[in-house]
Amino acid sequence: MSSSKITSAAITTNLVLQILIIVTGGAVRLTASGLGCSTWPLCEPGSFTPVRHEAFSIHPYIEFGNRVISAVVVLVAIAVFLLVWRQRETRSRGFRWLAAAPAIGVLAQAGVGGVTVLTELHPAIVGSHFLFSAALVWTSTWLWVRWRSGDGEVIKLATPPLRSLSVALGVLTAVTVTLGMVVTGSGPHSGDKEAGYRFAVDPLWITRAHATAMWVFLAVFAVFLFIVYSRAKTDIRYRPAARGALLVLVILAMQAGLGYWQYFTGLPEGVVLAHLLGSALFILAVTYALLQLRPRVPSVSRPRPALEPLSDRIQHQPGAG
Repeated sequence: MSSSKITSAAITTNLVLQILIIVTGGAVRLTASGLGCSTWPLCEPGSFTPVRHEAFSIHPYIEFGNRVISAVVVLVAIAVFLLVWRQRETRSRGFRWLAAAPAIGVLAQAGVGGVTVLTELHPAIVGSHFLFSAALVWTSTWLWVRWRSGDGEVIKLATPPLRSLSVALGVLTAVTVTLGMVVTGSGPHSGDKEAGYRFAVDPLWITRAHATAMWVFLAVFAVFLFIVYSRAKTDIRYRPAARGALLVLVILAMQAGLGYWQYFTGLPEGVVLAHLLGSALFILAVTYALLQLRPRVPSVSRPRPALEPLSDRIQHQPGAG
């Protein structure tokens, strides 16, 4: 297998794992297993793995399993960086920095996870833990798109009003996801069975704020979708953005259905977990769709020319010798 194919597989795997770790982290929270391992980086004092005792339960295995997957995420993210760095002669500096972002992010995320345990699930730390993962899904999606599009010159298709709509959709995505995190932290699935909530806010009102943000997103997105599809009819360059927008619409419909389902059925754990997965896919879809308005001119990657020895350059100069 060529180096390019290995790198492509690693970048795709990194994206999948960044989504998976949100799901496994959600399972930890929904089962109140956040303190299944009582310390960090070990699971129990003096033991890397769970230790069986009289009051033993399934929680240590759930938490430990999430930690194992987190370790795999770290290894894959570092592998992506090293594989891209090996191609530094053919890839731009900006792309190499982008490839470094998941590795830096997951290492920071590991530290946040440790602080989460050591602070006994402080709600602000738990919330930031999820937001870190959300940012890593965004970065990893961006990296995946950049890898496929190459390092050619950017074609800026987001002309007014699409530019303003794209910025608005990005901001609304961040607001909606953040409010969703607060909703979870204010309800019965906050991650701590000792308390019915972790954020001291009214669950009903924060849920309505989250739903309102999503409806505002939908209104802005409807205008975005109309303009993109209108332009795609006469300009094939907009067709990838139109397909990306359709993906966003599908994920948005799924998320809305899951959101209202869990709201009217008392927040069943399985539906909440599916909604959490949907939030990661929502970030992926929006990122992918917006980046299709910044395609790149296809370019052939060529190694940079090696410098001639100094003696040869002197001989080739006019008047030399």
